Amino acid sequence: MGELVELHGVVKKFGRVAALRGVSLCLRRGEVVGLLGPNASGKTTLLKIIMGFIRPDRGEVRVLGRDPYLDPSIRARVGYVPEDVLLYDSLTVREFLYFMGRMRKMDPSTYIDRARLLATLFEIEDKMDCLVGSLSKGDRQKLALISALLHEPDVLILDEPLASLDLVAARVLKEVLREIRSRGGGVIISTHILSLAEAICDRIYLMNEGLIVAEGDLRSIKEVVGADEDLEEVLLKLTKKDEVLEALIRILKEEF
Repeated sequence: MGELVELHGVVKKFGRVAALRGVSLCLRRGEVVGLLGPNASGKTTLLKIIMGFIRPDRGEVRVLGRDPYLDPSIRARVGYVPEDVLLYDSLTVREFLYFMGRMRKMDPSTYIDRARLLATLFEIEDKMDCLVGSLSKGDRQKLALISALLHEPDVLILDEPLASLDLVAARVLKEVLREIRSRGGGVIISTHILSLAEAICDRIYLMNEGLIVAEGDLRSIKEVVGADEDLEEVLLKLTKKDEVLEALIRILKEEF
């Protein structure tokens, strides 16, 4: 099974703050990998390094066999949805998607058909001639996802993709991720929605304070912790937040 993304010993500091402290991970073909952890654990920094937007201080990064920072052309085979979506508000939805198709050097008939299909799947086909700036937060999230999927990427990188999505769109996205996996692509998904990670991810990386604290499928991670709890409880234990939570609940019961 080939590896689409490989990171070895990646370190990144911002001033004196160590965002990543020797992180190694991989994404194989036909796999959905979950990236979980509390806020400020380093997840978003890690995804930006995979995209080649920032350069690590140390370590090796390969996306489809290339360094994404030194060879930005690799992004043509990668789809990316950041946590904070930035779109061209002065364009219509149709203009925006066609612009993205041309930027990726797609054949016009291909990106026109693909945009129509994805707009139908995510239920914004009636918004194609609306200005992007007029869309609701949920529809902007759908548009960002459609843009990332337009060119049928080999690798899809998603940072909190279910934020603002309605139930139907969330279900469609899950099915899309399964389709990408079935055709030999790969997905890395950073999420706080533990049910999504449990439902769709083949493997999970748990991050805390710039480190990978556990890796594997959910069963193997539970064995490391020595418990049969759900993923939320496992995450609390591995990030050593379970005792803090118990103390807060105790205060709540006694004082609230």
